[in-house]
Amino acid sequence: MSVMVARKKVVRKWEKLPGRNTFCCDGRIMMARQKGIFYLTLFLILGTCALFFAFECRYLAVQLSPAIPVFAAVLFLFAMATLLRTSFSDPGVIPRALPDEAAFIEMEIEATNGTVPQGQRPPPRIKNFQINNQIVKLKYCYTCKIFRPPRASHCSICDNCVERFDHHCPWVGNCVGKRNYRYFYLFILSLSLLTIYIFTFNIVYIALKSLKIGFLNTLKETPGTYPSTVWRGCSQSLTVLTVLEVLICFFTLWSVVGLTGFHTFLVALNQTTNEDIKGSWTGKNRVQNPYSHGNIVKNCCEVLCGPLPPSVLDRRGILQQEESTAQEESCPRGPSTQEPTAAQGPGGQAEESSAQQKDGSLPHPSAVPAPSLSNAEMPEEKQLTFGELPVPSQDAGQAEH
Repeated sequence: MSVMVARKKVVRKWEKLPGRNTFCCDGRIMMARQKGIFYLTLFLILGTCALFFAFECRYLAVQLSPAIPVFAAVLFLFAMATLLRTSFSDPGVIPRALPDEAAFIEMEIEATNGTVPQGQRPPPRIKNFQINNQIVKLKYCYTCKIFRPPRASHCSICDNCVERFDHHCPWVGNCVGKRNYRYFYLFILSLSLLTIYIFTFNIVYIALKSLKIGFLNTLKETPGTYPSTVWRGCSQSLTVLTVLEVLICFFTLWSVVGLTGFHTFLVALNQTTNEDIKGSWTGKNRVQNPYSHGNIVKNCCEVLCGPLPPSVLDRRGILQQEESTAQEESCPRGPSTQEPTAAQGPGGQAEESSAQQKDGSLPHPSAVPAPSLSNAEMPEEKQLTFGELPVPSQDAGQAEH
């Protein structure tokens, strides 16, 4: 005998989410699938700071102040924390419409636009929305099957609609949107300060060494050289590393500082990179930005200090799926203990009662068929109570004799 046993398998929602994202730590970490440049960012920051702490800081802490490596460590930890927070968090992905919701939206669109003649292009799927006495258009996303909220856009790399979409940054390995833009801005700001700090004290280190032994001799010696054979043997290779460190800081300085200045300008106007590139508020229409408060301080407070909305994905929510497995169980039963099934029908009960009458035993009350007349319609002398057997009358006994 086979028995079907249903087992429930716990499945998290992040395992079934569409889009091109990578999840780690049971859905707690969310990134884009293209993470190669993100690893390059980690390598450049960790490598440059490791060289600075290993060589220049040792000399500067003795010659100038021990606060130099301490402040550098604070900037390094803050930059790394904001980088990881930007890379591992949900940027504000909007869930896609369910099949029922998508069908309802399609019905609304067809009812609004009517039937389009064959060969003609259907009208654009746009809804008008008013914000601060300004008309804003909500565009329909054919991939997510939703009307995108204001300032949202669909990222072609992650294949998701992101709320207040700014841009997709390969250096952090994630989209930059409403939920992680402030951490992205703090990351590039702290990285700019860290780059300027390391580059400046590299120059200070070279200047101090040049005053003592000359510029050419400084380039030949190792940073933080001590009188030992090990350091003297490694002088040439470590000098190359010092030059490499200076070059990395020099070229990083212009790009990171320029990017920080550009985003500072956007924060002051309460504008996104996507809106600036498309010219949404500065194009030919000369439409004013409805999200700007007209005050730099208020705009900065809203973007960097406003309340952070929770994630609407519920990545670690539970989806239950049932898996049925068949198990065979042997249940031996004797013929005397086997009960009649419903498939036997009334015929099985009649055969059993006839067999009992041949043995001379009275039939069981449950085997007596119910009378066709109700108890109220029968005469008084023939009315029976429930479970009472019919008793033969004296006339019937005399007739038999």
